[in-house]
Amino acid sequence: MRIIRALTAISLMAASILPAPAQEVVVTATRSASNRDGFQGTSIPIITLRRTADFAVQRVSITGDTRDEALRRKEIYAMVRSAIEQAGKHGVELATGDYVVEALTLANYGDLLLSRDGRPDSERTSFIIKVKLEPGMDARAALDRIARFIKAVPPTGRAQIEKSGDMTLSVLNPDQYRTKIIEMIAADAATTAARFGTGYGVEVRGLDRPVEWSRASLTEVFLYLPAAYVIRPKD
Repeated sequence: MRIIRALTAISLMAASILPAPAQEVVVTATRSASNRDGFQGTSIPIITLRRTADFAVQRVSITGDTRDEALRRKEIYAMVRSAIEQAGKHGVELATGDYVVEALTLANYGDLLLSRDGRPDSERTSFIIKVKLEPGMDARAALDRIARFIKAVPPTGRAQIEKSGDMTLSVLNPDQYRTKIIEMIAADAATTAARFGTGYGVEVRGLDRPVEWSRASLTEVFLYLPAAYVIRPKD
């Protein structure tokens, strides 16, 4: 069984891991693994990096109930296009995706899927509104900006836009924080091992896993590796 000297070996491991391709992921309260700040879930490692999320995220739906199917769909997509054109003026960005997020643009909005709305002659599509969480911005400010934008998008025919669910968060490329998290684990492991004397070392597992996340507060997330270490006598 290999015993890893906490600071040296873990730092070398961190340097050898190639970063994952950049992506933006959605963090929801239901994925939270912490009971801090009112978010309930299963336990997460004690060693976490807590930081402000990159964006506040609000899912919205555009629903149309014009009886003629071709006209109904034309109105829905026209309203999506209008939302895209209005976004920059109101300090928001639009995106699509349930888990991994990508920008919603004039080039791809036609790829949005329509689904039945549970009523005759009614269909809907959905996407997300993003507000960059700038320093000092709280959840209320983000929600206010989203609300102003929704109000600013004019109805098209019988198509209407409305919020769907609660505001959540997104993080850009969580794996960019891998090295920082490993350094935190290494420092904690080294400090703990030192308390047992020079005859002890540390075995660490789980550093080869992707960075995971959960919601920490209305605007913050926990980023962590599912790692654990054991203090053992040195060979």
